[in-house]
Amino acid sequence: MLMKNKGFTLIEVMVALAIIAIALAALIKASGNHTRSAAYLKSKTLAHYVAMNEVANLQIEKAWPDLGTKKDDTEMAGVTWYWTREVEKTMDESGNIRSLKFSLYQDEDREHSLARVQAFIASPSIKSSLNKNTTATGNNNDSP
Repeated sequence: MLMKNKGFTLIEVMVALAIIAIALAALIKASGNHTRSAAYLKSKTLAHYVAMNEVANLQIEKAWPDLGTKKDDTEMAGVTWYWTREVEKTMDESGNIRSLKFSLYQDEDREHSLARVQAFIASPSIKSSLNKNTTATGNNNDSP
């Protein structure tokens, strides 16, 4: 009586291992791509926050930035962010509004921009005169 062998042949095992190896390699590559993408998006988001903070600082300080380009750096989230700010005149006839363009970089050479933000800022003297001329209106409930 002949006995049948139960199990897999060497060729079948080798083919199965090859398929598993290819699948695992693809999975590892996809995981690495996802990790790089998440880190890049985090950097872009933080760069945007830095630019928006710089705009907010100008507004809080009631600063009127000079025309031209300024390069500086800021620390946020344990990272030094290098930025370039371009200040230009706008088409506003009064000359009381300026255009700000921030470009953010993680490298000091400023070669690869992570984020660009454009904002407009009004002259602090215009804001203060507007505030003085503005009166509050509301519902006066003194009448019976």
